[in-house]
Amino acid sequence: MEDRNKEYWIKNKLNSWLISQRNNPPSQGVADNSTMKSLSNRCTRLHKRTIINHEKMKIYFYSVVLFVLILAACDTKSTTSQKPNASGHTKFSKRKLVDLSHVFSDETIYWVTAKEFRLDTVYAGQTDKGFYYSANNFSTAEHGGTHIDAPIHFAKNGQTVDEIPLEKLIGSAIKIDVSSKAFTNPDYLISVEDFTDWEENTGILIPDGSIVILQTGFSKYYPDKIKYLGTDDRGENAVKQLHFPGLSSEAAEWLVENRNIHAIGIDTPSIDYGQSEYFKSHVILLSNNIPAFENLTNLDKLPLNGFEIIALPMKIEGGSGAPLRIIAVLTD
Repeated sequence: MEDRNKEYWIKNKLNSWLISQRNNPPSQGVADNSTMKSLSNRCTRLHKRTIINHEKMKIYFYSVVLFVLILAACDTKSTTSQKPNASGHTKFSKRKLVDLSHVFSDETIYWVTAKEFRLDTVYAGQTDKGFYYSANNFSTAEHGGTHIDAPIHFAKNGQTVDEIPLEKLIGSAIKIDVSSKAFTNPDYLISVEDFTDWEENTGILIPDGSIVILQTGFSKYYPDKIKYLGTDDRGENAVKQLHFPGLSSEAAEWLVENRNIHAIGIDTPSIDYGQSEYFKSHVILLSNNIPAFENLTNLDKLPLNGFEIIALPMKIEGGSGAPLRIIAVLTD
């Protein structure tokens, strides 16, 4: 504003000068011409400064508007904050998180020859310093509860838990639902036809890089060992009593040869079915560095496709397996 007022003042001076030229003799022309040039130059400089300041004001104005719009967008997102509910879902913005993991406790189901989970209390209570303190020790086998089978579990040169690329553990996923078939047959073997039927029903091939989730419906029996495993006995003799569904070796081979998947998961104790003796599906998949997630839950809450999996195991150096926290991310 100060520059603009100066510009008006100079213009008035120029007008006064022009009027004086009509009334004054020519002898004063040289000095007056000098005055005119000086005033004209000052006016030009001030005019340029006014334009520059005007442009700066425009930039400042648009910056403020942009900042306000960003704040408004952030405020809108914040109104859709996390809303946990009793079903195990958590709503975050327009996404829904589904926990596919069983808790670890004295009820956690392990392979019949594996050491079971144990939690020992180190301390729990008020300290003599006046604050509450709690700490525990836990011990567990690698392969029990919701866990991961690293490729080295059945492949000599396979990746260990800490070597599995994150790209294999996080990504888009599909679900194959065979629960209606497994309901009447605890030894059901998921077949190639189950995969080709899924592709026919959805109208797409299993996408490259998919994490494949197999729903047998058996997680509803967890942690009832007799219904879930087929026995509550333990030890080598109990292995022959195991009965639960799994992936056929033919289907495992078909996936490796015809599709490009990153990982596979199932809601039973093993990717091979309970009566397996040679664990061929394990050997086929893990030999191709395809990790397996076992003892999953809440698979009935997942769609057939259009969701993502995040599966992060305890990062055990050299581990053949590890406890796993796995979730599905669904979009509304």
